[in-house]
Amino acid sequence: MIGYIARAMGAPTPTLVLDQRQLPKDDARLRPVLSTIREWLEENGRGDILKFALVEPSGHPMFDLDYRFVQGLPTGVDRFDFHGNCGHSILAAVVAADGQAWLPRLAPGGRVRVRVVNTGDQVVCEVDEARRRSGSFTVHFLQDAAARLDDLLLTGSPVDQLLTSTGVQAASLVSIGNPYVFVDASALGLHSARELFEAGEETFSLMLDIRAAAAELLQWPTDGIFPKIAAVGCYAPGRLAVRAISVPKWHPSIALTGTTCLAGAASIPGTVPERLARQAGLPRGVIEIDTPGGSTAATASVAGRGDGVDLLHWVSVSRKLAQLDEPACIASLKNYDYKEEPAWQPLTV
Repeated sequence: MIGYIARAMGAPTPTLVLDQRQLPKDDARLRPVLSTIREWLEENGRGDILKFALVEPSGHPMFDLDYRFVQGLPTGVDRFDFHGNCGHSILAAVVAADGQAWLPRLAPGGRVRVRVVNTGDQVVCEVDEARRRSGSFTVHFLQDAAARLDDLLLTGSPVDQLLTSTGVQAASLVSIGNPYVFVDASALGLHSARELFEAGEETFSLMLDIRAAAAELLQWPTDGIFPKIAAVGCYAPGRLAVRAISVPKWHPSIALTGTTCLAGAASIPGTVPERLARQAGLPRGVIEIDTPGGSTAATASVAGRGDGVDLLHWVSVSRKLAQLDEPACIASLKNYDYKEEPAWQPLTV
């Protein structure tokens, strides 16, 4: 089996892009195959790869690619989360699919429409710049026509008081792209962008504690990867500073889905990000973000009067780069031959 290693700039790890047509679709049969792939990656010095994009040309007339994301967990080569999404891995999948000629050649102004089969997300990757093995994109996360902003709050409240081992912490629990916990960085004792970006183990542990408290409130597994968490600060006019946690360490920037979720959250009255965005003087629906790994921008298209029942149409994240690195010839699966069993059975006489 041949996979393709690609990376979106700002992602914590590269992504291994695999042809979904060569793999089982159900989790029970897929897990041992992915475990074998992770063993091969570790044996070949690429144990850092924990993101897997399973991709094939879409049979749906409205999409170009069908995409499934799987997150490898650091607790074992047979541990995976099959339920989330990753915007950076979508971009990795797009440049890998372009390299395999599964798409019309990428060109400025072109759009690649991606159907995320395990979450139902619809993503459009608009090409800003195209090169032989890389590209720059604006990524649009589309929402259902009836996506009310207040329905994106995981508890129905713009702010929840989470009981942690160090006391009560205010946080906003929002789900767009992926579910996130947003906390005010100043409430963690971080009063400048430098303090936020250079925060160490103590802040890391505190944020994990807050994330676990949010998972308990939602009655989700505390040892899973969701919800994710990010600290947001307002230290300069017109900008927000953000520090996020990935699996299993600080994120070098912020996940593309995290930027999407933050932009949506900043449009919901009363949330932590919305209060900080107003403090920064940002117009509604527009955010400029600084992270330890660089800057990005996002825009939320919202219709309504700002009363919480507004509709979210899409969120766009700009200035995202991705590049194809190298093929990965997985020798341990050289003779692996997966065939999908037909759902129908022939009639017998």
